[in-house]
Amino acid sequence: MAEFTVNPWEVSGAIDYDKLIKDFGTKKIDGQLRQRLSDDAGEMHHMLRRGYFFSHRDLDLALDDYEKKKGFFLYTGRGPSGPMHIGHLIPLVFTKWMQERFGANLYIEVTDDEKFLVKQNMKWEDTQKYSYENILDMIAVGLDAKKTFIFKDSEYVKNVYPLLLKVAKKTTFSTAKAVFGFTDSSNIGIIFYPAYQVVPTFFENKRCVIPAAIDQDPYWRIQRDVAEGLGFYKTAAVHSRFLPPLTGVEGKMSSSAADTAIWLTDDEKTVKNKINKYAFSGGRISVEEHRKLGGNPDIDVSYQWLSIFFEPDDAKLKKIHDDYEGGKMLTGELKQILIEKINNFLAAHSEKREKARELVDEFMYEGELAKQMWKKQF
Repeated sequence: MAEFTVNPWEVSGAIDYDKLIKDFGTKKIDGQLRQRLSDDAGEMHHMLRRGYFFSHRDLDLALDDYEKKKGFFLYTGRGPSGPMHIGHLIPLVFTKWMQERFGANLYIEVTDDEKFLVKQNMKWEDTQKYSYENILDMIAVGLDAKKTFIFKDSEYVKNVYPLLLKVAKKTTFSTAKAVFGFTDSSNIGIIFYPAYQVVPTFFENKRCVIPAAIDQDPYWRIQRDVAEGLGFYKTAAVHSRFLPPLTGVEGKMSSSAADTAIWLTDDEKTVKNKINKYAFSGGRISVEEHRKLGGNPDIDVSYQWLSIFFEPDDAKLKKIHDDYEGGKMLTGELKQILIEKINNFLAAHSEKREKARELVDEFMYEGELAKQMWKKQF
């Protein structure tokens, strides 16, 4: 079997998700847990039903808390190293669904400090510019301003510094080195930073649930090591698979391959050109052969993107699958379906993004949850 790599800094190769569960020591979201989550939520999200969210840590315990009326809260983050693409947004869409269905508070950490420390050519002014732009994209998802607090690390550190130090004191360099791969050439700022990333998991006296792609899981191993010793719950997590890059089903969409990613600010012509030029096809080498033998939706990126995110209707997706597999639908026609779906999504997102400019202060400083958090000293 071909080798693959999954860690917070690199995702490559043909990923064996069952092996990844064993390697990371997580648990599979089986049919019983999937149904339990859906029953508590009052509906089954299509990304859950189709196995896009497939792995977890202590999700069962978080649901225990919810069913006992104790509840849980949600936490996610964004590293402002540049603009956001479709792949960045998908876990946040699922987080929004969990917020809506469970009435949970959501805390979003904007790690302007971490990106400045990690990116050698990143200026501080760049992290601030991208922080603002990324915040607009996150608000545009439709989060509940009364139950969401978005904060930049550089601004909020004064409220959490004592707790941050408690986490840092409990975390040895050998642990951080093993988890993050630090070396003697790592700057001392980034060595200290992981303690800050743990802090938001302690914002409430409840269990925290983190929906994220599974490559982010190593970050929470430190939290689970120190949480109970500090009097808090070990965080729970719900892990997603990766949105494949346009060029193939291996790895994930990456900011470093800008031409083959769909950015949230791409216009209609750009989306059309990228899909037609780069989207890996499961079709045959000729129309005649395709009509006779059919295409392979399992390796076709356009179909994969529809399945993961852009076509939530199971009946419509099945028809696309069967028509393509049976040769009735050609690759160009499949790509056109995806192009229309993406452009409709981005047009709506763009409108919401513009409106988000008027909502930034509500999410960060003036909203119900934001005001509570600025009053707190941890």
